[in-house]
Amino acid sequence: MLTGELYAALTATDVADRVNRGEVTAREVVDTALTLIAERDGALRAFTAVWPARARARAGRVDAAVARGVRLPLAGVPIGVKAGEGPDSFQNRRLVAAGCVPVGATSVPRAGTGWQTYGRTDRGPTLNPHNPAWSPGGSSAGSAVAVAAGLVPLASGSDGAGSVRIPAAWCGVVGFKPTNGLLPARDRAGLNSPGVLARTARDAVAYFRAVVPTGTPGPRSWSGPPAVAWTSTLGYAATDPEIAAVARDALRRLAAAGLCRLAGHPVKLHDPAPAWTALRAGTSGQDTDDLIKANSRRLRAVFDRVDLIATPTTPHPPHGHDGPGDRMNVALTWAFNISGHPALTLPAGTTPDGAPVGLQLITRHHADLQLLDMATRIRGHGALLPPPA
Repeated sequence: MLTGELYAALTATDVADRVNRGEVTAREVVDTALTLIAERDGALRAFTAVWPARARARAGRVDAAVARGVRLPLAGVPIGVKAGEGPDSFQNRRLVAAGCVPVGATSVPRAGTGWQTYGRTDRGPTLNPHNPAWSPGGSSAGSAVAVAAGLVPLASGSDGAGSVRIPAAWCGVVGFKPTNGLLPARDRAGLNSPGVLARTARDAVAYFRAVVPTGTPGPRSWSGPPAVAWTSTLGYAATDPEIAAVARDALRRLAAAGLCRLAGHPVKLHDPAPAWTALRAGTSGQDTDDLIKANSRRLRAVFDRVDLIATPTTPHPPHGHDGPGDRMNVALTWAFNISGHPALTLPAGTTPDGAPVGLQLITRHHADLQLLDMATRIRGHGALLPPPA
C-alpha cells in the first residue's frame, strides 16, 4: 500500500520506476496524491483547481499501457500544471505522453501584481511551506509550493524573468529554465520559457528528456570539474550580504568536494531592466538593441573563460504577503531570459532567520544536459536544503 508519507518522499523517477515494475499502479499513486492535496492544500493554497475525474481516467490509461509492456519514462507521476498554461500546452502534452498525470492547476499571481512574486487563489494567498508569513515567490508560485510540500513530485512552470527560479529558491526546491527556443515561448517577445519545478535535479533531467525534442545539441558532461565564475551582483544588483554569503558558502562546499573549481573571473553586466521592459512592452529600439548586444558580448567573453556563472538566485529573502516594496526580486534572473542561457536554481541553505536561499547556475547556450548533470552530481554534498516536512 502506498501511504501518504511514503508518496511524499518519492521523487518523480522513483514513482515511475515503481509503476513500470508493477509495484504500484498509477491509479494508486494518483489517489494518494489527491488525498494529500485534499488534506493539506487547505493550509497551503497551492492549487486553484483539482481534477480528480480527469486524473483517475488518465492514470487508468497509464496502467493499461504498462500492462501492455509499454515502459513510460514518467509513468504515473502526478504533476501540477501552472494555471494560465493549462494541460494542453506543449510541455504538458509532452509530459503526459511520457506518462505524467496532471492532477490540478497551480496558483499564479492575480493580474497586475508587481514583479509576479505572489500566488493567489479564491481562498486567499498561496503560503510558503517554510513559513506561512512569507510569499512563495512567483509567478510559478503554486507549482513550487506543491512540490516543496510533497503534494506532487514535479510541476510545470514558465519563466519570463525568473518565474520558475525565484519560487523554487524561496521554497527550497529545484527550478530549471532551458535554453530559450528549445521549447515554444509563452510570449511574443521570446522571454518566457517553459520550465520545471522538481524535488531533485534527477527529476529535472527526466523532465528535460521528456519535453525537449530528441537530437538536442550539447554533450552530457564536462571532461573535468567545470570552471565557475562567482558574482553576487552581476555588476548591478543590490544583493543582501547574508543572501550572498549563504550562496557563496554552498559554492565553496561544491568546490571543496571537487565538483567544480572557482575561476575568479569577473562577471559585470549592464542592468537589463530597461531592455527587458522594452522587449516585454514591444517598444524596443536602438537603446534596447545596444544594451542587449553589450551584455551578449560580455557573456561570451565570460563563457570563453569559464563553464558556469554562479549567483544567488534572488538578491533578497522571501518577502511577506504585502509585497516586495522597492526590492527587485528578479534582478539576478532576468538577464538570462534576455540572453537565453539555460539556468537553474538549487537549494543552497538558509539565512539565520531560516529563509531558503537558492544558488543559481548558468551555462552556455544548449549546454542544458551538462548543467543538469552537474546538478545531479551536487546532491549529497551538503549544498541541498531538503524540502519542508
